Amino acid sequence: MNNGAHVLVVDDDANICEIIRMYLEKDNFRVSVCHDGKKAIEVFKDKAPDIVILDIMLPGMDGWQVCREIRKFSAIPIIMLSAKDETFNKVLGLELGADDYVVKPFEPKELLARIRAVLRRYDHQEEAPEQLVFPGLVINKSNYTVKLNGNDLDLPPKELELLFFLASNPNKVFTREQLLENVWGFDFYGDTRTVDVHIKRLREKFEPGEYKWQIKTVWGVGYKFEVK
Repeated sequence: MNNGAHVLVVDDDANICEIIRMYLEKDNFRVSVCHDGKKAIEVFKDKAPDIVILDIMLPGMDGWQVCREIRKFSAIPIIMLSAKDETFNKVLGLELGADDYVVKPFEPKELLARIRAVLRRYDHQEEAPEQLVFPGLVINKSNYTVKLNGNDLDLPPKELELLFFLASNPNKVFTREQLLENVWGFDFYGDTRTVDVHIKRLREKFEPGEYKWQIKTVWGVGYKFEVK
């Protein structure tokens, strides 16, 4: 899904919105625009866009809050926009479930390329199996649910996506950088500890218990979903 996709652009700078709209519509995307966070939630629910371009500094409700709210009920791709390029902000975007992070000022052509790339990754994920079943564990990515020994396990979207990706490739080892690229879809340079944080949280939710599978650390390399 690229051309013809519906993009919701959320930024309080009308000029930036119009520049993005011009480039996207020229490439046959459909575009909706709004300028504050609360309105963005309303438009998202009403228009059901295919991807959201979301500025961080917004009146009423900032981009972090909007991202957090959308992730409560949708896995639709989100690209964050910000004038801040500090590692902390990129990590926070990853933690909240953003799919990419673009620093202002940006080249519209680069943003367009990133939108296409994120949509391609999302389409590929949609084509993959929606449910994985292991002894005592069922991971369903279509409705973002996990059952552990028949009981619902409450996981934030990125924890579920990380678990789903690892479990989709049993016994295969991935580096932290590979997990960032495949799960977050993020061209991220810097601190990869966000992966360690998510792994730690996942393990805490599976303990105590004896299972025929585990998320195992491969020292000096990364992590794998080991099936015995």
